[in-house]
Amino acid sequence: MKLLVWHWGRRGGGPLFALRLAGALGDMPGLDVRLSLAGGAEILAGAAAAACSWREPTYDNALGYAAQRLVGPLVRGRVARRLMEERPDFAICAMPALLDRRMTLALRGMGIPYAMVVHDGAAHPGEALNFRIMGQGRQLRDARVLFALSGHVEEALRRQGFGGPGQGVVKLWHPPISLGGMAPVMAHGGPPRLLYFGRLLPYKGLDLLAEAMERVGADAPFCLRVCGDGPDSPGLSRLRACPAVSVERRWVDEEDVPALLGWADAVVLPYQEASQSGVAALAVAAGRYVLATEVGGLPEQLAGVPGARLCAPAAGAIAEGLVQLAVDLRAGAGLAPVDAAAGWRALAQAMMAALGGF
Repeated sequence: MKLLVWHWGRRGGGPLFALRLAGALGDMPGLDVRLSLAGGAEILAGAAAAACSWREPTYDNALGYAAQRLVGPLVRGRVARRLMEERPDFAICAMPALLDRRMTLALRGMGIPYAMVVHDGAAHPGEALNFRIMGQGRQLRDARVLFALSGHVEEALRRQGFGGPGQGVVKLWHPPISLGGMAPVMAHGGPPRLLYFGRLLPYKGLDLLAEAMERVGADAPFCLRVCGDGPDSPGLSRLRACPAVSVERRWVDEEDVPALLGWADAVVLPYQEASQSGVAALAVAAGRYVLATEVGGLPEQLAGVPGARLCAPAAGAIAEGLVQLAVDLRAGAGLAPVDAAAGWRALAQAMMAALGGF
């Protein structure tokens, strides 16, 4: 069976998720798997570039995206020709992106069914524009199967009417994502190091984290590093004013993520809502402790995970969790290595078993 896995986003967790998924599917007997990524994807740069047989030209900035939308009808012919060469029996979108319509139109034109891995059942605050531009609702409606990465996402999809006759909605999970070996927690010998890493958007709970740090006070028994890309905000200003906090408002390149995770002993997810978390998947695989709020799909994703703690999405609960995290880290309890590859193999097997029913 010939499978095509695609994701045409350039940055963030999508390309890495697609790469891991294609690799796990490709290791299964009887499957011939091809991967298509955006030509400008970060993981395709440098000497250690990911193996990818189809690099789709996309865009580098907002102007480039607008140009791609204008030439869309012309480009669809190129995509159709490439599909004619590949001739997949089935296609899987590893994560929705802005230019997926050119792929899904070509797939429908050739009668090739496809599935979509759905990371978010609805737009988070600050993301609604992207959902409208990419026409995610139409892409999901035309998919043979929707793979939800948490029960939270599955419920959101069913509330929107997905999963009717001829379409499956299958709940899966987000496996840990390993970026290679890292030093054990607290190997640096200093105060516990806590990390907030990711997009700096309102729903990520930066206001809650700021209030929590203000409650902890100047004598915090740890240091907190906040690093990510996004607009400046009152929450970030309050965090900058906290003595134990450093704030880096910047995009973290793909090649710099392992060093950032390696610096940390624990990762903090103070979210106000979440479908699940790619950052949590990275932290678990790296053997880092995790403190997360009990929202959305996070309790499901972190259930039974060693070193993971959950708290209410409230500043007082987060403050208590931060202090207890420092106590646990100082106690020197290391975390056993996680077999991330086994998680991806299990995900690939569950996908193929589900596709057999549709």
